[in-house]
Amino acid sequence: MTPLLPYDPDAHARLLSAYCLSAAPGERLLVSGAADTVPLVRAVTRAMLQAGARPVPRVEYSEFQDDLARFASDEVLDTYHPVEAEDIGALDGSLRVLGGEAPVQADAARRARLLAARAPLATLRARRKWALTLYPTAAGAELAGMTAPEYEDFVMRAMFLDRPDPVAAWGKVRATQATLIERLSRADHIRIEAPGTDLTLRVGGRTWANSDGRRNMPSGEVFTGPLEDSADGVITFTVPAPYHGQMVRGARLEFRDGVVISATADEGEDVLHAALATDPGARRLGELGIGTNAGIQRPSGNILFDEKIGGTVHLALGRSYPETGGVNLSGIHWDLITDLRAGGRLSADGEVIQQDGIFV
Repeated sequence: MTPLLPYDPDAHARLLSAYCLSAAPGERLLVSGAADTVPLVRAVTRAMLQAGARPVPRVEYSEFQDDLARFASDEVLDTYHPVEAEDIGALDGSLRVLGGEAPVQADAARRARLLAARAPLATLRARRKWALTLYPTAAGAELAGMTAPEYEDFVMRAMFLDRPDPVAAWGKVRATQATLIERLSRADHIRIEAPGTDLTLRVGGRTWANSDGRRNMPSGEVFTGPLEDSADGVITFTVPAPYHGQMVRGARLEFRDGVVISATADEGEDVLHAALATDPGARRLGELGIGTNAGIQRPSGNILFDEKIGGTVHLALGRSYPETGGVNLSGIHWDLITDLRAGGRLSADGEVIQQDGIFV
């Protein structure tokens, strides 16, 4: 049996600083996370200082966003202070470190209002370089159904931190995905078929992005922004999808002319409906992604890992990524995943390009 790898925050921090954010002398870079991520926040701060950057470490207690949604006055809930926008404008980039999510107690509708009001801030952040990663916590291990050592090993291998040269390993991912993008860039109609799923989208004229670990760490996906009025059909999401600490299982969406016209779920249906009610853009798609990371074989309850599972596809409700050509605006960007490895098929302009999770 292969020995389990202990987590190494310094190796993780070097990858984030040098590869994901390319920290340069003089750059003002935000490093934020909850209290349980402090070991990695500190390690990244040190790595950025060694690169000559000006890191801005920011730590908040895990329940802050939930408390904000629960207890804020209507004015605070539905608006943001101008200084918040100025703060983002004074940054050259940002890193968000995820940890163990605190239990959510806020009403889903209030959380939706909070996200909708702060959508302009999310757009501002997206215009600067940014990265998202995860620090392995005991809560994360419990959510994934692993022991703490197993979860640390899972995280290390998913990020290629078990390799002698992680940057070179991510370079190979980039090259492989470039070949896939070359084929997808010629396509207009994409069809997703699986048990409970038959959905068509149009992507002609849109740009496919090669997610090679620079923004999401770990990564391993190609994605684009489908034409906003093109989604037609039904899709059942077979991988449980967390939404701000609440789990949605067995979500089923029906689209017509790009808009969700029906939504059900085996569990968390009220959360699904609240997310869709955030704003008009929440009922349209902002992303179509195809997972390629063969090193992640099982769901962990964390979207950062789960959407990269090789042999899966994911659709995001809400905000588009501008670099894809997508123009959908929303306060949410929520990825929902379906597994194609057992009876699924992905087609481009009528040609099967993936069968049962394997590219053909």
